[in-house]
Amino acid sequence: MIASAPSLVIAPSILSADFARLGADVARMLEAGGDWVHVDVMDNHYVPNLSFGPMVCRALRDYGISAPLDVHLMVEPVDRLVPEFAAAGATRISVHPEATAHLDRTLGLIGESGCQAGLVLNPATPIEHLDWVLDRIDLVLLMSVNPGFGGQRFLPSALPKIRAVRARIESSGRPIRLAVDGGVNLATIKEVAAAGADTFIAGSAVFGAADYAAAISGLRAAAAAGRAGSGR
Repeated sequence: MIASAPSLVIAPSILSADFARLGADVARMLEAGGDWVHVDVMDNHYVPNLSFGPMVCRALRDYGISAPLDVHLMVEPVDRLVPEFAAAGATRISVHPEATAHLDRTLGLIGESGCQAGLVLNPATPIEHLDWVLDRIDLVLLMSVNPGFGGQRFLPSALPKIRAVRARIESSGRPIRLAVDGGVNLATIKEVAAAGADTFIAGSAVFGAADYAAAISGLRAAAAAGRAGSGR
């Protein structure tokens, strides 16, 4: 493993949390070892599902959640919502290139709003989008399922894409995180880490477990094994 390899981050998605007691459930997840809180925002337009808006981020902050809020906007258009999520307490905001007419402008707006910026690539989205915005982003989020619903199976075609994006990140020399979202669990996370991911979005693998601490530590150990096996 290279000395400069970024720390492994487990970022459970609240899409799988207990909505009836969201603050307490998220706090329990963080106490069990989760690093970030992943917030999947869906609009029933860009994706065929509807989740929640900025008020949920604000409610989590008001509850006392101080961990990074990693907001994934599956909405179209995105620009009006970026400042609202930033004001509600988002740490980073990630967007899809298909969901904005002017990607560079949207990424700039995220930074101007005080948040880190991320670019999300769906399974069929070409990675060449990165070539024009690597200087604008702090995170690449690769979808290993088609966006819109939790609990889907991991698409093996994501693995060569993870490797290709990792190569681009390393060539850039910038400290950009590489996250993977979709079907990340104990059966898949080792391969995902070996391919080059350092940040793992897990929903039901954590919030669906009886013991959050055991689930998170198991995921972290498997990811570390995958990284070590790859020599990263």
